[in-house]
Amino acid sequence: MDIYNNHKRLFVLALCFFIMLTMFVAIMPAYNGQQNNAPLPSSKPLTALAAEGKGVFIAEGCTACHTQQVRNIDMDKMWGVRPSIGADYARNTRTDLWRNTANLMGSERTGPDLTNIGLRQPSAEWHLLHLYNPRAVVAASVMPSYEWLFEVKEYNYPEDVVVNVPDDFRKGITGKIVATPRALALLAYLKSLRQAALPDGKPVPVFLYGKDAGSAGIPGRSGTAKPEFDGAALYANNCQSCHQANGEGLRGAFPPLKGSPVVLNASAEVQITIIMKGYNGRVSEGYGVMPPVGTNNNLKPEEITAIVNHERSNWGNNSKKVTLSEVQKIISSLKK
Repeated sequence: MDIYNNHKRLFVLALCFFIMLTMFVAIMPAYNGQQNNAPLPSSKPLTALAAEGKGVFIAEGCTACHTQQVRNIDMDKMWGVRPSIGADYARNTRTDLWRNTANLMGSERTGPDLTNIGLRQPSAEWHLLHLYNPRAVVAASVMPSYEWLFEVKEYNYPEDVVVNVPDDFRKGITGKIVATPRALALLAYLKSLRQAALPDGKPVPVFLYGKDAGSAGIPGRSGTAKPEFDGAALYANNCQSCHQANGEGLRGAFPPLKGSPVVLNASAEVQITIIMKGYNGRVSEGYGVMPPVGTNNNLKPEEITAIVNHERSNWGNNSKKVTLSEVQKIISSLKK
């Protein structure tokens, strides 16, 4: 065993073993994974502005609190329409030769998962206000404010993107709060984060630990009792970030539901249509575009019913409640 007495031979042997192990454990599996995954046909590459925004996302440390991976467990249904698959990341490329920041899947969920945030929340106004001061749209948010991504101007140019910040969060600022190019790049990146549709005929991955229909007061659990849907919880998960917990919205950003003629109308057709198809009719008043929350979040008719009735019976609203059959009929008419 002369090898133990010859440090050169021992070093060469250890180096060869290390290289062989690296090939079998790291390089070959990574290469095979790369060859067996192709971008989904409906996915799109990042634009130059979104790619710049990805750099801002990394530089500002957003990956420390946000993931981009919808796990195949039932609790992640609110973040995407399906669990993430390898093909979702196949279009990502290295930043450059020295930096591999292709996939920003993350590991911490201090903040919500961002895999599908561009579809869940496509409103540019919401994102910019959220970046300027997260507490302006989510009162209990622990996310830091990124005010340095904005500047204050006494007069704004026509091409400037002005953020409508409520008076309570302006900290005495009287000028126009304008998004900087870095903020707009980050906005473009966030809006680009959308789950691509799978090709026709391809089986959709299922969420594990799912809940079967029919439960004693718990949606989806097996049992004989009629399932119930918590309108307050559904409103909090899907609507509250814009319209607020008190239903009063944010002045100059998101309209109130408290006392809204749409909500107080005896017919819920317009209210349900807005939930399913979105609405941009109040942009001229300074309000943001309402995304099609019901469609984007894949809400069931039972969930839509619970949300609508919650909005119609809270904050002083006392409007006629809707039934499941009425909601199903209206949703069916929207698909024609």
